[in-house]
Amino acid sequence: MPRRKTMPDEAVLEAALQLLHDRGPEALTFANLAQASGLAAATLVQRFGSKARLKQAALLHAWDHLDEKTARLGEQMPSTPEGAVALLVALSGDYGGIEAYAEGLLVLREDLRDPQLRARGAQWRDTLARILDRCLAEHADGRQGLGLLMASQWQGALVWWGFEPHRPVTEHVGRELEQFVAQLVRKGAGA
Repeated sequence: MPRRKTMPDEAVLEAALQLLHDRGPEALTFANLAQASGLAAATLVQRFGSKARLKQAALLHAWDHLDEKTARLGEQMPSTPEGAVALLVALSGDYGGIEAYAEGLLVLREDLRDPQLRARGAQWRDTLARILDRCLAEHADGRQGLGLLMASQWQGALVWWGFEPHRPVTEHVGRELEQFVAQLVRKGAGA
């Protein structure tokens, strides 16, 4: 009869994600996770098999959370350009300060290296773009791809903020996206 798990996989994966974000991808070892979770390294090896599978499971878990948060925010925000800005500002709040953002880029590197994680990223991009398209629909005037364009603008705003993080990331992103929407609405009205 198999032994009962003293800590569910979800809690272990949360601890693994915390290690990834706090100390970088190279710090995610069975020994470090054992120390962080209180489980034996051998138990963790039994559950996940390899460091690569552990990292992938932790990052897939993170994508699950991001999917859920994006869907929830997409339902809560009004289907307006202002709602699109509010959605992206809310998603930006998780980045915190510059050090957390920089560490997050190291985690993103791991997503880009793994085909399954890349596919999850592409799936999330498509979902986000559809939500943003819905928010921008009244100003689209038949133009396609505005949601993806806005998502790309958002990601660029995050990167540029990283070079000069003089104000909170949410304030910077909000200001940049409001300017983007103002240009989009003006362009749509003149078209």
